[in-house]
Amino acid sequence: MVLVLQILLVLFLIILIIFIAIRIKKKKGFTPLPENYKELLYDYVNFYRQLNDEEKQKFEERVEQFLASVKVTGTNAVAEDLDIILIAAGAIIPVYAISDWHYMNLHEVLLYPGAFNEEFDQGGNDRSYAGMVGSGAMQNVMIITKWQLRQGFINNNDAHNNAIHEFVHLIDKMDGTMDGVPEIILERKYVERWKNLMQTTIEQMKTYGSDINMYGASSPVEFFAVISEYFFEQPELLKENHPEVYEMLVKIYKTEMVF
Repeated sequence: MVLVLQILLVLFLIILIIFIAIRIKKKKGFTPLPENYKELLYDYVNFYRQLNDEEKQKFEERVEQFLASVKVTGTNAVAEDLDIILIAAGAIIPVYAISDWHYMNLHEVLLYPGAFNEEFDQGGNDRSYAGMVGSGAMQNVMIITKWQLRQGFINNNDAHNNAIHEFVHLIDKMDGTMDGVPEIILERKYVERWKNLMQTTIEQMKTYGSDINMYGASSPVEFFAVISEYFFEQPELLKENHPEVYEMLVKIYKTEMVF
């Protein structure tokens, strides 16, 4: 009789531990996958539309994995199904060809309705930020604005995508420093070549102007994010106008973007 009670007690404790672990996991970070996620991906994400059926399934699985570990929270804005899917797509596109990738430096994405300032204030006239990778008290948090998020995917005629821009900053940050050199995914033999190419291109932009967004000339960090937007949004044009930069980004992201 004592043995039976001991067994029942052990079983009860096992079930209790499992239940608590599940609750903790959900509380820590979990965003439900929208029921119509495939339709939203096809309608709004050009990168996804270019994939074959097997590749689409892989993309869908990566989106689900991302949302299972990162919480999307609306801050004075409602995080609708479309916003959730576009955030996840922006996370997966740059690392789609990199197996076993996880954003270890991200726990939550805050969705703001519009631009904000460096104090994260959504009011006033000094709001110039459309997205930000957090640090300090905001470590492991990303802020992205709803309007810019949607425009990045709705407008396929430019080289801008705010979600991709911010997730590229996270990729850059994964090696411990944000310097425009993603050493966690770039082979060491190409590091100096990439640094030199960035510096040369930035100097050319400042001297002669460029079809590359001039914000990229402000620093190597912003150049890497801006040129990555260009790479994933307008790859054919980037290859034509900046072939050496294009080829280096192929090496960084392990994918040929000209379909």
